[in-house]
Amino acid sequence: MLTDALTLITAYGPHWGDGSGPGPVFFPLIPIVFWLLVIAGVITAIVLRGRRARSAPRREAETRLATRFAAGEIDEDEFRTRRAVLREKG
Repeated sequence: MLTDALTLITAYGPHWGDGSGPGPVFFPLIPIVFWLLVIAGVITAIVLRGRRARSAPRREAETRLATRFAAGEIDEDEFRTRRAVLREKG
C-alpha cells in the first residue's frame, strides 16, 4: 500500500492524476501535520515521565509499609491508616 502511494506521488505529483484527490493545496500540510504529531508525541512522553517520577517515592513508601505489615511489625489497622495517609498526600 505504501509503495502504491509513493508510486502515485512520484508519477503524478500532488495532483493525483485525474485531479480528484487532495490536490496541490493540501500537499504542503502533510509535513506540518507530521511535525505536529512528532511534537505531540514528545510532549506526551515528557508528561508521562514526569508523572512516573512523582509517583515513585509513594510507591516505594507503600512497598516498605507492606513489607513491615507482612513481617508482622505493624497490625492491619495501622497498615490501612498509614497507607491512607500516603495515598492522600500523593
